[in-house]
Amino acid sequence: MHTDTERCVRAVQSKDARFDGVFFTAVRTTRIYCRPSCPARPPKPENMEFHPTAASCQRAGFRACKRCRPDTSPGSSEWNARADSVARAVRLIQDGVVDREGVPGLAARLGYSARQIERQLYAELGAGPLALARAQRAQTARVLIETTPLPMAQVAFAAGFASIRTFNDTVREVFALTPGELRTRAQGSRAHGSRVAQASRPQGSRTPDARADGSREALSATPGAITLRLPFRAPLNPSNLFGHLVATAVPGVEEWRDGAYRRTLALPHGHGIVALAPRPDHVQARLSLTDPRDLTHAISRCRRLLDLDADPVAVDDQLRTDPLLAPLVDAAPGRRVPRTVDAAEFAVRAVLGQQVSTAAARTHAARLVTAHGEPVEDPEGGLTHLFPTPAALAGLDPSTLALPQSRRTTLLTLVTALADGTLALGPESDWAEARARLLALPGFGPWTTEVIAMRALGDPDAFLPGDLGVRRAAQGLGLPATPAALTARAARWRPWRAYAVQYLWATDSHPINHLPA
Repeated sequence: MHTDTERCVRAVQSKDARFDGVFFTAVRTTRIYCRPSCPARPPKPENMEFHPTAASCQRAGFRACKRCRPDTSPGSSEWNARADSVARAVRLIQDGVVDREGVPGLAARLGYSARQIERQLYAELGAGPLALARAQRAQTARVLIETTPLPMAQVAFAAGFASIRTFNDTVREVFALTPGELRTRAQGSRAHGSRVAQASRPQGSRTPDARADGSREALSATPGAITLRLPFRAPLNPSNLFGHLVATAVPGVEEWRDGAYRRTLALPHGHGIVALAPRPDHVQARLSLTDPRDLTHAISRCRRLLDLDADPVAVDDQLRTDPLLAPLVDAAPGRRVPRTVDAAEFAVRAVLGQQVSTAAARTHAARLVTAHGEPVEDPEGGLTHLFPTPAALAGLDPSTLALPQSRRTTLLTLVTALADGTLALGPESDWAEARARLLALPGFGPWTTEVIAMRALGDPDAFLPGDLGVRRAAQGLGLPATPAALTARAARWRPWRAYAVQYLWATDSHPINHLPA
């Protein structure tokens, strides 16, 4: 996209928010980079240059616009729609792998040399893994500076910087403000917004918790918790997204409380609890972390869970080309694919859900959680455990499982393969290879493999032609109802067949399709 200069110029001149995060506009005269929808007066075309990432802009010597805050744009949907090495590398960097394991660790996960990975990223993104990770650290630092009272030294190390000097230099370079000035500016903005809200709200009403600038950062902060906005590309239909997560929630690990989906998170440096609530123009996230170093990782997992980096316009436009599917899209555009925060967890839950009802699957999962999950404290709700890890489940006694013998074998084989590394499910996974390894396990057929590909691996083209709900919906719409014929018809929906499944499922009255009261 960023190489199509004419198209980029048109997007900037029309302030088209659909391209926020897809490319960035750098202005040669001011040395500032912006999102395409920046409210400032567009620069002259001859003064613009276009970059694929914020890291590329920063590497070229541009600083972030203080008005449109381009570093808070939704991420590009491209990296979640591709399975090549560059896309897998980007997903791993977003997951914080470079901060934890360095470039050699990133390369090892992908099966390439560090030099190959750097060359591929430079060629496509204009920045290497260190620059991409640095841009992400800068954004994490900004969130912590503006939303917490943490001392700057703690902010620096929590954001992943190796030294306070590097932290200070990076913040000044990226935002053209010192860390202290950034915090003062944020406090002034909040105070101004509070005064405006106080003057305009009705007597006795509550002060809204949203910031006037519409950014990704904090709405409010309390000791031990960070509340922030997760942006997305409109439209977003929350019904099936939150409805699915809540209807299949595992007691003790997930719950719906006070209009928010809440769940526990297993993170690299500790654990956390997140509450996610849909809002008209963002998703409000309240994160309680035992270690602030996990903030970047937690945000990445939440965005993946809710599929917030999807491009709904591109998806829906493609699905509308089928005249039988178009009415479903037009009636409720912007459906997302509910994914997961932990691919291994979802794979276990997919096996527990084989050939049983949603309620039975929740019961089986809750028993595993109670027996093998790590207990956590939740002063604000009813969450009690982390979902058990594959290592914790690999040694369980199969006789304690209230499952058929074949299902016990399937579950134990799966968790053993996940625990010993024979099977890897995560941002680095090659989708085709992961499918092949899953199908080689006993008890894994096309349905289980594809639902894991859809929700755990994040493949936007995963398809479930044999699913009962999909077949029933297809028949009602006049689509072919047999798996083979439906697969042939669905070729026109590619590469977004996973989203087509969401529209087909939504024709049913099942609780997964409705936002809880």
